[in-house]
Amino acid sequence: MGRFLLFTFVLLSVLCLLPPKLVVALPLHTSSRWIVDEDGGRVKLACVNWPADKEAAVAGDLGHRPVGRISERIAAAGYNCVRLALPVLLAADESLASLTVRKSFQRRGLLDSLAGFEANNPSMLDLSLISAYQAVVSSLAENNLMVIIDSQLSSKPCFHGSGINPDLWVKGLTQLATMFSRVPNVVGMCLRNELRNVKDWYRFMQKGAEAVHSANPNVLVIISGLGDGTDLSFLLNQQLELTFTGKLVLEMHWRGLLAGRAWEIGNPNKVCGRVVNSLMRRGGVLLQKGWPLMVVNELGAEDNRHLKCFFGLAAEMDFDWALGTLEETNGLMDLKNSSFFQRISALQDAGPNASGNKHHIVISHPSTDQCILRKSLYEPLLLGPCTQSEAWGYTPQKTLKLKGTYFCLQAVGLGKPAKLSVICNLPGSNWEIGLGDSKMYLSTRLKDGTTVCLDADSSNHIVTNTCKCSSRDDMCDPGSQWFKIADISPYSPRHILQISLASSTWD
Repeated sequence: MGRFLLFTFVLLSVLCLLPPKLVVALPLHTSSRWIVDEDGGRVKLACVNWPADKEAAVAGDLGHRPVGRISERIAAAGYNCVRLALPVLLAADESLASLTVRKSFQRRGLLDSLAGFEANNPSMLDLSLISAYQAVVSSLAENNLMVIIDSQLSSKPCFHGSGINPDLWVKGLTQLATMFSRVPNVVGMCLRNELRNVKDWYRFMQKGAEAVHSANPNVLVIISGLGDGTDLSFLLNQQLELTFTGKLVLEMHWRGLLAGRAWEIGNPNKVCGRVVNSLMRRGGVLLQKGWPLMVVNELGAEDNRHLKCFFGLAAEMDFDWALGTLEETNGLMDLKNSSFFQRISALQDAGPNASGNKHHIVISHPSTDQCILRKSLYEPLLLGPCTQSEAWGYTPQKTLKLKGTYFCLQAVGLGKPAKLSVICNLPGSNWEIGLGDSKMYLSTRLKDGTTVCLDADSSNHIVTNTCKCSSRDDMCDPGSQWFKIADISPYSPRHILQISLASSTWD
């Protein structure tokens, strides 16, 4: 008995030393531009897009991997959320919803896909299509992943052409919202983004949003704009009138902003500037005016140039996001791609020490999604996890100082490591921030008048070099010199989701 008590005492002592978990208290709501939980802690949505098989009307990729394995990989990659595509007409059309997965493949002659599905998810094969989606949601819940039902996907148009009428769309949204009303990990529902004019947008988004909230007041109502989800600028002149508050989230799509082969053949500094300016003009400015905004980027890990630009904006604006797709088996679902997963894991953070109310900044490096750190006064500055970054301040004299110290960032010479100094009135101590078309350069002038930009070398040490891509060179890569001054969120972030499966019931 004595040994048991001693063991219990030691175990409890060890547990008390462990860092406390930050748990999401569902459901979610909005507070100004932030998504927060019931306790007021910020919940930064860091989602992956899981598309549907458009022909068979089931969640994609289930013909290649077991659903449990997919869910595990998503969680292991650092995501806390899945934006799960679900055809809204699947809920509105009872005959389609009751069709089994097997018959859905057979009717369309997709026998190879059927064989793959049977090999990887045999227990789901004879479920109805709607029950198969519920099984996917349950699998995600088992891995503590939140779900946003992306109801925009449909094989038939609801609002134009000769397709189904909007009333059926509202019926489908109502059915979906009701179906998941007692499933705690379903935290939001997206409304479709295929409308083409402002008048229809206000009319149908109001109907759809009210229908979803009436059927399920717990979920966030997420709406996108015109032009393939890239334009919400009209909301600056006229707000969407709704009977409820604290649940509306806006959504913008990054893919539609990328014109043609600009990233392949253009100067990345200039292309990034155009894309960011377009996003801000079309709706990103709403974030600065207190609207919660989620940015959906369906391009993948191999699109490296645009990702550096995306990560830079994400670091600066600190918006919620959905990234990539599960279909990119050599990208997001390849766990060997460790550098990419480190980047999105860091991007999920609301920022280091974000629990305080004091305003401070970090110096973020979008290409690696790390931040400038100091090991000691005698070691070079280097890149590392943003969660370990100290707070910086940018003074009216244009010096970058570590808060609570006398140390400022100083350039010593071309190709030499940047350092910390207490003498902050020397050349190389005054930094211009947000230069270039991309607004991601930090530059200063040396004693001899040479302009240098902050840079990260191959060892991730912080140095200063000649500024890249300042000319018309379209083949240059400015990524190592892109830095962002990122503000820290005033909300305490919640990263860990604990879901009681026993509380999940299906209506």
